Amino acid sequence: MSKQIGDDVVLARELVKKFGDFEAVKGVNFAVSRGECFGLLGPNGAGKTSIVKMIYGFSPVTSGKLEVFGEDIMASGRKIKSRVGVVPQEDNLDPELSVRENLIVYAGYFLMKKDLAKKRAEEILAFMDLADKSGEVVEHLSGGLKRRLTVGRALINQPELLILDEPTTGLDPYARHLVWQRLRKLKELGTTMLLTTHYLEEASQLCDRLIVIYLGEILEQGAPQDLIERHVGKEALEMGVDPLRREALIKGSEELIKARQELGDDLIIFTDYGRELAGRISERAAGMGILLNYRRLRQTNLEDVFLKLTGETLKQN
Repeated sequence: MSKQIGDDVVLARELVKKFGDFEAVKGVNFAVSRGECFGLLGPNGAGKTSIVKMIYGFSPVTSGKLEVFGEDIMASGRKIKSRVGVVPQEDNLDPELSVRENLIVYAGYFLMKKDLAKKRAEEILAFMDLADKSGEVVEHLSGGLKRRLTVGRALINQPELLILDEPTTGLDPYARHLVWQRLRKLKELGTTMLLTTHYLEEASQLCDRLIVIYLGEILEQGAPQDLIERHVGKEALEMGVDPLRREALIKGSEELIKARQELGDDLIIFTDYGRELAGRISERAAGMGILLNYRRLRQTNLEDVFLKLTGETLKQN
């Protein structure tokens, strides 16, 4: 299907954000299409939150073009905000109110009539599996329940664009997967989502496309699996081997190697021919008396893409 005018819910061109002399976002370009989940993947401090704060009008644009629903965010911020839902990094619920009261009070910010607010609150309680907790005071809830309520609250105005800034940070795996289930359901219902995360599995699970951002710049963009295949192939062979013996070890196997990365004492080789390469390496190591402290063959992932592009891992940041 050809792309039609108006399909871009968010359009950024040469977008810059400065804090004094510090340039947090350095002239980035991207577009978010209607109905997709678009990810911003990068470590803490990469510029992800600075970008989303500009998109929902919380932080002014320093320079460049930023349109949401085809309108300039700086000129039409109030109008745009009525069509956007925001899940911030930190829960900012009212701890003294009940779960239901938090939803109804928040509806007032959108000038929603009381009957409609109550109706929307009940719909959200059911959707987020919070109906049995509706009367509980928020401060008594677990972290996972609070996060589900924060996501639900962002849906009160039935937003066309849902912005999720690190939506599952601090959650245990079970609570994280519950949030992912609801986000996938929203996507099925046609909600456009913009997701910032440093969780690789989260990006792979939810995002149709993403940008890899580092130190305020976009290093790559595309569908998660396409980025993996483009940069690091299907498999990664990890080895612990003396740095002085590495070149001798891989000599003769260069045609099987897509890329390689040295990380401390480890050598990581990216390849589409994992078993063949691992066999050759083992034979050569044995024949030359080269000690392999360990060897592991695994599937590649977005962490490997980030490592290849930056020389660092997301987990270290």
